[in-house]
Amino acid sequence: MANALEIFKAHPVRSQLGMRAAQYVRMSTQRQQYSIENQAAVIAAYAHAHNLTIVRTYRDEGESGLRIKNRAGLMQLIKDVQAGEADFGHILVYDVSRWGRFQNVDESAHYEFLCKQAGINIAYCAEQFDNDDSVLSSIIKNIKRVMAAEYSRELSVKVHAAQCRFARLGFKLGGRPGYALLRELVDQSQRSRGVLKNGDQKYLSTDHVRLRPGIPEEVDVVKWIFDRFLQVKSEAIVARELNRKAVLTSTGIPWTRVAVNAVLRNENYIGNMTFNRRSRKLRRTGTCNPPELWITSEGCIEPIVERETFLKVSKIIEERRVDLTEEEMLARLRKTLLKEGRLSSAIIASTVGLPCLSTYQNHFGGIMNVYRLIGYTPKRNFEFLGSRPQWAEEKAKLGSAIAMAIRKAGGQTASRDGTGSLRVNGSTSISIRVALWCGRQDRAPYWSIKRGIRLPHGWIAAPRMAEHNKSVLDYVLLPTDGKVKRTMTFSERARIRREIPRFETADGLARAIVGRVLGTGLSSPAPHDKRSRPKETKTKRARAGR
Repeated sequence: MANALEIFKAHPVRSQLGMRAAQYVRMSTQRQQYSIENQAAVIAAYAHAHNLTIVRTYRDEGESGLRIKNRAGLMQLIKDVQAGEADFGHILVYDVSRWGRFQNVDESAHYEFLCKQAGINIAYCAEQFDNDDSVLSSIIKNIKRVMAAEYSRELSVKVHAAQCRFARLGFKLGGRPGYALLRELVDQSQRSRGVLKNGDQKYLSTDHVRLRPGIPEEVDVVKWIFDRFLQVKSEAIVARELNRKAVLTSTGIPWTRVAVNAVLRNENYIGNMTFNRRSRKLRRTGTCNPPELWITSEGCIEPIVERETFLKVSKIIEERRVDLTEEEMLARLRKTLLKEGRLSSAIIASTVGLPCLSTYQNHFGGIMNVYRLIGYTPKRNFEFLGSRPQWAEEKAKLGSAIAMAIRKAGGQTASRDGTGSLRVNGSTSISIRVALWCGRQDRAPYWSIKRGIRLPHGWIAAPRMAEHNKSVLDYVLLPTDGKVKRTMTFSERARIRREIPRFETADGLARAIVGRVLGTGLSSPAPHDKRSRPKETKTKRARAGR
């Protein structure tokens, strides 16, 4: 129909925008001064005094102002402004520090410039100056930004000094306790106040956390690990035997060589605790500190392993370590290539005298660069390695869209660092993954989702990549019962048969998650039946027509 009526989104006319405002509120801690309610009260008073109507709220709760990366509210505000979707002419903020404590003050000015470029004014309601672009306001505003950044730096120094003092007294300062260990809460008189479970925190400044041995069964496993290693001198063998006995780690996953090695190196089991091996100040990249900066408290934990046994194990581990120059590392790899005729991660891992694959990658910037330096061209196409930054970016975009949609619907989200997962209302897990395109000439293409770590019970949200994984095809949402082993695969036919929904945009997927998790009251998906469970064997996958 040529004259069909088209409905467009209503948008205020330009004259109305001058009377409409959005408020941005942020709270990084539980300090009463900067609570969301206090900020909103000051902003409301400012809006009333200037005849402004607050039509939209952007908020970030429990988020630091050092970076914009985890601040979904501010990111959405900037996105709406740049996309021309802002239905307001003013942005009201409590003060300069609530906009951000960016360590580079130019970053704070950049985001403000983007808003002003779109014709939107920013007002700092609790400040004693008008943000009117005058010389005086520009000078004061810049000083305020420097002061906000300096406050974070000074606070970081004070917090680190306090942490070092408590570490010398033998108190635990965050992080998991380790296998066969428990976190015990004690008061200022060292009287026990009970054991903290995973996720529990102390709330009184006079309380502290100490480590103590856990359940006897796990304590016996630790003793067995040390004794068995002295016999076989191999972490891999110890891990295999533990898995054969169906013994799980403290996180509920099977043992690996790395996990066993972490137990063998952990001085907690002989009663010592070391702090400040690594530091990550002001949300920057973590750095390894030299041993002279380490803080060790001896005898602060009841020992599980004899000191002589621990020293024997440490000696074995240290003596088998050989420091090689980069030239020697490449020379040994060339000899392995001449002997085997080809190279792979499995060959490198199984060849005696070669550093592990991660060591090569850390020294030479990736396995393909290592192969290039020794003149080796593998038959397998490794072009996909260059697309990994794009996959990470797509995952970050999807995770941000989901978190924002849930918060707008009244839900709460918490990100689990390093896992790529969101926890919704403390119960439902949303795992963000990428469905990679896999294609061959003799079969239909299919998509593969790698777990990375053990997927929790909940949902998998993933951008589905197009051919050769260069761009996003669409988005899919899959339930998971937490039993996915290494990968989950599906073809287009299998997707339709298993009724896996697809979405054209990340926002569409985010809205669907809100409907499933919040709208219908579902806390988690029902377990798969036999017809819809991910296929585990090669025969079954072939029948599914991946």
